[in-house]
Parts: sequence; structure tokens; C-alpha cells
Amino acid sequence: MRPPTRSGHPRSIAALLGPNPRMIADEIWAKLLWAGLNLETADLPQTRAGLFYPLELVRAVTLTWLFSGQRSDEIARLRLGCIRWQHDGTTIVGDSQQVLARNAVCLLDVPTHKTGTAFTKPVDPILGQTIDAWQTIRPSQPAFIDRRTAEQVDLLFAFRARRISPAYINNTVIPMLCRKAGVPAADIRGNITSHRARSTIASQLYNAKEPMTLFELQAWLGHRSPQSTQYYAKITPNTLTKAYTEAGYFARNVRTVEVLIDRDAVASGAAASGEPWQYYDLGHGLCSYTFFEQCQHRMACARCDFYTPKASTQSQLLEAKANLQHMLVSIPLTEEERAAVDDGQSALDRLLERLAEVATPAGPTPSELRAEPGCPCH
Repeated sequence: MRPPTRSGHPRSIAALLGPNPRMIADEIWAKLLWAGLNLETADLPQTRAGLFYPLELVRAVTLTWLFSGQRSDEIARLRLGCIRWQHDGTTIVGDSQQVLARNAVCLLDVPTHKTGTAFTKPVDPILGQTIDAWQTIRPSQPAFIDRRTAEQVDLLFAFRARRISPAYINNTVIPMLCRKAGVPAADIRGNITSHRARSTIASQLYNAKEPMTLFELQAWLGHRSPQSTQYYAKITPNTLTKAYTEAGYFARNVRTVEVLIDRDAVASGAAASGEPWQYYDLGHGLCSYTFFEQCQHRMACARCDFYTPKASTQSQLLEAKANLQHMLVSIPLTEEERAAVDDGQSALDRLLERLAEVATPAGPTPSELRAEPGCPCH
């Protein structure tokens, strides 16, 4: 039996431990966003005395959860004036509508939190507008003791001399959004909770068309180390597929070559008597060697008897034939051939030098072909 790991877990269990963000599916998250952006008074939960919180406060709390990627405790502890507008590096204080007309950046000041000190992050301007709308009508409230720092602060989300509870998002906001959006309050990964929004937003930013790097996402989430960020950001299969395709694994190891089939030569029987009938298009010329795939000179043609330069009359006549069939074949590349494709002329020169004394399909070596009078320089 294998000994347990340093953490005390058996290896079979320890192997299952690791980053596994509980993201909310994109289609469900899009509906929740729609519900939050279209929140109305009729959607708010009612008490016997009517609405406990005004619509502007509920909307501000809701969009902060949907757009900031912060923990529920940090949202509940946001300070009055936590939104700042910046344009060309200058902080702007004033009407957010006027600020947006000048393409300003919306910044959110996050207080000291679970894993680090206070920091500032960019957020969507719609969140800044919504918070500004709440701050405009927010009644004067007494200062509160910050549960984490023990400071006396003016909390943003406070009403009737009471601060909102960190559980308000889980107990009220999320059920309200699910009802309005027509989505269940739980999915295959469990209940939709406030903390799952953090993983969802982080993963969407990590998989965006112009994605955030892991270190940028670390700073945006307020983590001390990128190891913590890995527990929130997950590469989606679509992003991984795109990256794999762009890496060109198949193209790197296999070269696709166009083959020209002279159907007239096949139909007339000339091919049976040894006349060329298939030609590999090398770009700079055509090769009629039947066993082209086995030729050591295929990526650095030695211009032997099987080679026809593109500029020659014979090549032009062949390409002008009406009964010419075009096909594609895939040729596996050796390590040196891959280098010639990837690295360019220097790698090609090295390949040519190595093949200088290797016989071509016609018999002579490239050195001998170059020594022949009237032969074009390779």
C-alpha cells in the first residue's frame, strides 16, 4: 500500500484535489445579467410594511455582484465614494453621465479583504452609474464599525441605520434574479451562490477574445499569488480548441503538397511506358519522381532530371493542359525539414549542405549537378 501524501490524504484522493472553479454556465449567467440590468420595483421582495430597501440600493447591490467579481463580505463593506472616474490619468468627480461622454474609466475601491489589503480595480461604467444613482438619493447614515479593520466608516450599502448583511445576496438577490430570469436556483454544480459569480467572471475574462493574463487577473481579483487565481479561472474547451488549432500541431509535422495528375498521359497509356504522369508542386518547380515521399531532397530540391522549374516552357505547357487533375497529399516532415519550414533560409542552407553528397533519384549528387556545364546554380 502506498504511503499517504504530506497532506495526510491517500494518493488516490490527493490526485483528485486541485483547481475546479464552480462556474455558472454562460447561458444562465447571461440571463441573470439581463435580469439584473432590467430590475424593477415589482421584482423586489415585499414585507408587511412594503419595500424594506429602495430599488436604487437593491439595483446597486445586484450589479455590484454581477460585475465586480468581489466576495459578498467585500460588497457589504464597500465605502461611500468607492467609485471614481478617471480620464487621461486624471481623477474626475462629478456627474457620471458627463464623465462617460468623455470616455472615462470607472474605478472601484475595494476595502481590505480576506487575502490582502485595499486595492483599486477597473469595472464596467454601468456599475459606476448604478452606484452613483444610489449615492445620489442615499439618506445620511451613521458611521459603522468595519468588521475586519475595526475602523469607523461610512458604508455604501446602508439604510435606516442598518448595514446590509453579507448574506443578503445569497438569501434575497440571487433568488430574485432567478425568478425574473426564469432559471433554477441550482445547477449541476450545486446552488447558485454569491461566490460562484467570482469564478464565472474570472473565467470569462480569462477566456475573452482579448483575454486577461493570469497575473492581470490576479491583480483584478485581489489575490496575493497566482496560485489562488488558478482556483477561479478555468480555460474553456472552446478557448483550448482555438489555442490548439492556432498552434498548428498537424501543420508543423506534415506538409500539404499539391499534386498535378496528367490524365491524358494515363488515358493514352504513356504512363505505362514510363512517361511522367504525376507532378509534385514544390512552389518553385515540379517534381515527377514517383517516390517523392521517400526522396531525401524533397524539401531542398537538387534539380535533377525529375525536376522541372516553374519558369520553363515544359512546366507552363503542363499547367495549361485542360485535362489536368489537382490533388493534395500530406507529407510527414523530418526534424530538419520542419526547421527548414519554421526557421527559413539558414535552416534550409544547413539542409542543402548536408544533402550535397547525397545522390538524387536521377543518380548524380547535388555537387555533381552543380558542376555540370550550363546547369543553373542551386
